[in-house]
Amino acid sequence: MKAVWLSLVLTLAIQVMVSLIVFTPPVLAPEAQADVAVGASAVGIVTSLIYAAAAFAALLSGGLIGRFGPIRVSQFSLALCGLGIGLMASANLALIVLGALVIGLGYGPITPSSSAVLADRVPARLRALIFSLKQTGVPIGGALAGALVPLLIIAFGWRSAALAMALAGVAAMLAVQPWRRGVDSGSRGSDPAATRGLVGPLRLALRHARLREMALASFTYSGMQMCLGSFLVVYLHDRAGLSLPAAGAALSTAMLAGVMGRVFWGVVADNWIAPRRLLGLLGGAMSVCAVLVAMVDASWPMAAVLVLSALYGATAVGWNGVYLSEVARVVPAEQAAAATGGSLAMTYSGVVVLPLLFWVIVSTSGSYAAAFGAVALLTAWRAQYFLRRA
Repeated sequence: MKAVWLSLVLTLAIQVMVSLIVFTPPVLAPEAQADVAVGASAVGIVTSLIYAAAAFAALLSGGLIGRFGPIRVSQFSLALCGLGIGLMASANLALIVLGALVIGLGYGPITPSSSAVLADRVPARLRALIFSLKQTGVPIGGALAGALVPLLIIAFGWRSAALAMALAGVAAMLAVQPWRRGVDSGSRGSDPAATRGLVGPLRLALRHARLREMALASFTYSGMQMCLGSFLVVYLHDRAGLSLPAAGAALSTAMLAGVMGRVFWGVVADNWIAPRRLLGLLGGAMSVCAVLVAMVDASWPMAAVLVLSALYGATAVGWNGVYLSEVARVVPAEQAAAATGGSLAMTYSGVVVLPLLFWVIVSTSGSYAAAFGAVALLTAWRAQYFLRRA
């Protein structure tokens, strides 16, 4: 079990750092919009670019992991994420676009790498829990972004805040080096047929019936999750009238609830409710929360905003660990990285499409309520199908 917990700590720390960087642009957006001369809601395009590049990188990750090892690939990823957020500090629109793509290239291999590390080491009876614990790194990173980045912006300005995140990424890359050799040497190699080019992982995910159904569900769920991360601060600050620190606190609350949700849902999936049915129930709940968030205005007490944010985060952010543990469960261990990469290509596609759809709706109609409602409708559609097929 010592190897299990060491692997969990390493993969969790890496996940926290890259997620902190990915969630930083939406927090920067309200302050950066004047310097960039683009409205804050356009951060949805940045999010879409990040995850478009991440989908591409996820498909390539199986081969890279087989060649270099999962921790070495994670170090490359940390360096790329740091470089990408550093480019955004320029306030140059072209470099911001390039920075988003670089962050995405770094983010894509992180989850397949961690799945490769954990698939060989985690006992079946703890699979959903361990994978869920590792995936708490995403909302922890988001919570840190919501709590720390506004303080850095107020103290030093948004550009310095972006550069601080870049330095943190490089520091994390160096910090995991002492454990790289031991973890990488003990990880099983990838199946060459499943990791061949861009086609192998995607073919594996789409030809396997259970993987295909889960990947299609994750398209809408991940889009919902990223709409929360990308637009909650912007909506609460620009439309509901909350201060930037208060809006950041709502995001932090949602992400912290997502941390607890990921652990709790992992325990539930291991003991009481089948993972597929649980994923369907979570999809319905996150859809309801999205509709309620669109009703928040300046008359709402802050306590009510925080409670709703917590419920939204527990569902829309809390599902990933159960999903990834199920992906790793239904394939052999040597295919875990490729299956995760292929499935995440669909997951990240949802993160590309739905925030972009959200931005288009807001830009054309001026209504955040319509945008939240559209994403909720798509997610509820997939959730009922998931429940019916369960």
